Amino acid sequence: MKTTKVPSFLSDLLRARSPSGYESEAQAVFERYLKPHVDRLEKDPLGNRIATLHPKGNPTVMLAGHMDELGLMITYVNSEGFLYFDTIGGHDLSVISGRRVVIQTAQGPVHGVTGKRAIHLMEDDDRKKVPKKHEMWIDIGAKGKAEALSRVAIGDVATYDHELQVLGGSLATARAFDNKVGAYVVGETLIRLSQSKRKVGAKVVSVATAQEEIGVRGATTSAYAVHPQLAVAVDVGHATDHPDCDNRKHGETKLGGGPILCRGANINPEIFARLKEAAKKAGIPHQVEADPRPTGTDARAIQMVRGGVATGLVSIPLRYMHTPSEVVDLEDVERCVLLLVEFISGLKPGDCGHW
Repeated sequence: MKTTKVPSFLSDLLRARSPSGYESEAQAVFERYLKPHVDRLEKDPLGNRIATLHPKGNPTVMLAGHMDELGLMITYVNSEGFLYFDTIGGHDLSVISGRRVVIQTAQGPVHGVTGKRAIHLMEDDDRKKVPKKHEMWIDIGAKGKAEALSRVAIGDVATYDHELQVLGGSLATARAFDNKVGAYVVGETLIRLSQSKRKVGAKVVSVATAQEEIGVRGATTSAYAVHPQLAVAVDVGHATDHPDCDNRKHGETKLGGGPILCRGANINPEIFARLKEAAKKAGIPHQVEADPRPTGTDARAIQMVRGGVATGLVSIPLRYMHTPSEVVDLEDVERCVLLLVEFISGLKPGDCGHW
């Protein structure tokens, strides 16, 4: 079986640890790869990274992929030196315990393990329950509170110590494909456009957004600053091709089926049609999902900025979202880049998505 090579840009983003509000490692990666290829690279108070190509082009199109991920925040240290935490983003509490974690501190990384009472020490009723956050802790091997606080500080954050691994062929797993893969796609699209022989008339702004997991906050401010006429958010979407997933409730999408194009109230119909046309023109397999509500992505914020933005959503199929071992097909990632390159290359001056 031939194994797909992971692009260095993507692997470096996945290695970066960047819980919401603590995105500095991912910011540095995005800057390093984009700076040689763009006309302008900016930062803002929320921590977004805003890269611009062809600043005098028309129309202005914004691509947004969030670079933040789930995390744990240290909130209390007890007298024995065990660290208690709160969650950053939407965690499944049933998968937190028994994990190796890395805590970002002012002195550098500190390794620990998430703990809870062993199953042997539980009553029958307790074994059937998901532990609450205050019933779990992080063990860093400290001998007491003073030692623990000499190594970590209240407000430090931790991420799971689960790194990138190719499972076989083009399937890979990592702790934070949601949504390092989206930040990679919007950045890589800009790099490809800068190197393209095709004339690109649009002003293209790729934003690695901050704080999506706690309320699409970075997308809200960056979209206001960029003031685009058109936008595409790039995120992950649920692949429903695994056991115990009811397609009647969640639709039918799969790994290897290509980018997922969203339809619904959050999506401008002109942008959806153009994305679908671009996929057909470039021979890119794609899938469609329907969402009648504002999506749980940056698209819902961007659409409502200023007087409104014609917004689309492209998602990379993903299994096991918000767990320490998410799975994507790397071929879907590459197809997403190719789709956006084709979509942007076909834009004409004055395109604004009004309908």
